[in-house]
Amino acid sequence: MNAIQLVEIGGALQARTLPTPAVGDEDVLVRVKAAGICHSDEHYRAGTGSVSFLPITLGHEVAGVVETTGRLVRGVATGDRVAVHYLATCGHCRFCRAGHEQFCLSGQMIGKHRHGGYAEFVVVPAPSVVPLPGPVPFTHGAIMMCSTATSFHALRKGRLAAGERVAVFGAGGLGMSAVQLSFLLGALEVFAVDVRAAKLALAARFGARPIDASACDPVAAIMELTGGLGVDVALELVGLPVTMTQSVRCLGRLGRAVMVGLSNRPFEVHVYRDLLGNEGEIIGCSDHLMSELPIVLEYARQQRLDLSHVVSRTVPLDADAINGVLASLRTFEGEVRTVIEP
Repeated sequence: MNAIQLVEIGGALQARTLPTPAVGDEDVLVRVKAAGICHSDEHYRAGTGSVSFLPITLGHEVAGVVETTGRLVRGVATGDRVAVHYLATCGHCRFCRAGHEQFCLSGQMIGKHRHGGYAEFVVVPAPSVVPLPGPVPFTHGAIMMCSTATSFHALRKGRLAAGERVAVFGAGGLGMSAVQLSFLLGALEVFAVDVRAAKLALAARFGARPIDASACDPVAAIMELTGGLGVDVALELVGLPVTMTQSVRCLGRLGRAVMVGLSNRPFEVHVYRDLLGNEGEIIGCSDHLMSELPIVLEYARQQRLDLSHVVSRTVPLDADAINGVLASLRTFEGEVRTVIEP
């Protein structure tokens, strides 16, 4: 099969010809129909995030059709349309039993700890696939496995309640889902913060109040627009120290800032002003849960979640095309979401 692999940290991804993955007794082989290109993939390529081995096939946003099933698999059949939960977990450790399988003691993420979806086929444990509703395109199903599901998990971690205000820092793939999901969960008002006019315009189409951080201090703008109250929940989806600090500083009393964007750099917080004085919270957000995937897929099936403008570009399974997308993500100039269609 054809695959695009990361061969060396800092280097360009390379096209490779590999054997089709073997299918274990409890596995399914998925013919990849769509694989999203996530900013995390650029972090892995650059070394900001780590992968377990090299060469590795990147890609953790995957949807496709079941090609083959292992002999012990039940409930999944050849020809099924599926989306792939990117975590392969044991199901029985203390974290899995408690419903926090993202911390599974033996868990592996596709495209990071095991081969992922930048390929014609990917093999995963059968419990890692979820039915993809017929009306939902493969391209949408793929990105929902990371950008939508992670945004949904972040909003739940932030305990968003009906009638509260939200600030979304970063109007990319995660941000567009976050804006829509915030309203679905009852947000009164959503502010989208970015420096790209096109992304802000799209966020505005989904009902957000756009704030151009290249033209103003977004914290001051949010405070002015809320009459000094600030927001109840802020999602930081960029991973830059400046936006992490801003996400905390725009909080109102009892506000919660949820950190999602990957970063290896610290950020500064004024402990009394930003946290103690307002009883504010900084919350880490890691991945999402399998139990959340059917919910977001149902939102899409009901057309309450619109990803038609979020998937703004598709590319073939081609190393040059994918490297070009990763380069644009490195400078935060990429499309909202680009998806590979092998």
